[in-house]
Amino acid sequence: MTVKLLARLAAAAAVSAVCAGSALAQTDVKFALDWKFEGPSAPYFVAIDKGYYKAEGLNVTVDTGPGSVAGIARVAAGTYPIGFFDINSLFKFRDQNPDKKVTAVMMVYDRPPFAIATTTKTGITKPKDLEGKVLGAPAADGAFAQWKAFVKENGIEDSKVKIENIGFPVREPMLADGKVDAITGFSFSMHFNLMQKGLKPEQIKTLLMSDYGLVLYGNAIMVNPDFAKANPKVIQGFVRATIKGVIDTIKDPEGAIKSVMKRNDTGDEKIELDRLKMSIRDNFVTPWVKANGIGGVDMDRMEKSIAQIALTYDFKNRPKAADVFTSEYLPPAAERKF
Repeated sequence: MTVKLLARLAAAAAVSAVCAGSALAQTDVKFALDWKFEGPSAPYFVAIDKGYYKAEGLNVTVDTGPGSVAGIARVAAGTYPIGFFDINSLFKFRDQNPDKKVTAVMMVYDRPPFAIATTTKTGITKPKDLEGKVLGAPAADGAFAQWKAFVKENGIEDSKVKIENIGFPVREPMLADGKVDAITGFSFSMHFNLMQKGLKPEQIKTLLMSDYGLVLYGNAIMVNPDFAKANPKVIQGFVRATIKGVIDTIKDPEGAIKSVMKRNDTGDEKIELDRLKMSIRDNFVTPWVKANGIGGVDMDRMEKSIAQIALTYDFKNRPKAADVFTSEYLPPAAERKF
């Protein structure tokens, strides 16, 4: 065996050792979504498929979720160290569980998808038109939780709107059948559910609550406090990789949706792409995000949002924005712009 060949073998062994060491260094991270593998969940799968998490030394697995309320409880319990849930629900959770300091570390939906959906035949084109109508609203719905604030901001006479408590599965069918005049929910869920009930896009009217006075934020990345304290670099790496996934998704939703569909055998790619594009337009990308980058918040606005939540929820010990959101794990602004 020649000296040159020995040198090559030694070099190859060294490379293998480094690769093996890198593989061993990967930290397993369980990440929970609020809901199903749909278009808006694309950034996390893009970050997996493009190796962004792996480059941070993370082996991330993503699971579907049961909604924000139950999901936040899972993060608090440590079942999932990181999750993606509604920050308005987190404010309430923290108030009800002051010893469980789940913290938001990255804002994803600068505007929440809270909305009221109706059909053109009802004649409802603005919030005030809801007076004299029947609003179908699941009691546990995150959008309906903002109803009192929405009423106040738009001068609606609450007594003139009949609220009917309906289940999530029958929400869109009841609107499509004319059994209620409007419904509450997530914009990008209701719109496409109504289309699947035979309505055409031009027959659907959606009133985004953020267009009518609500300054609330939406879903954010949240962490278990004990895990974050023990693993700050894991949280930093997860946030940094996720931001890259969000930016890539914004720039190329057609490519990003492929990462979702690889994990959703029963979904319709066109619907999920349209759902993703709607969420990018209405929730991910706003003038503030364009100017300041992905992931951060305006703390003054967040304080105002807490005041709006207080119109619908009786805080025992109202939190401050800084109690619930921290920017300490965010990369520099230059890395968050697109």
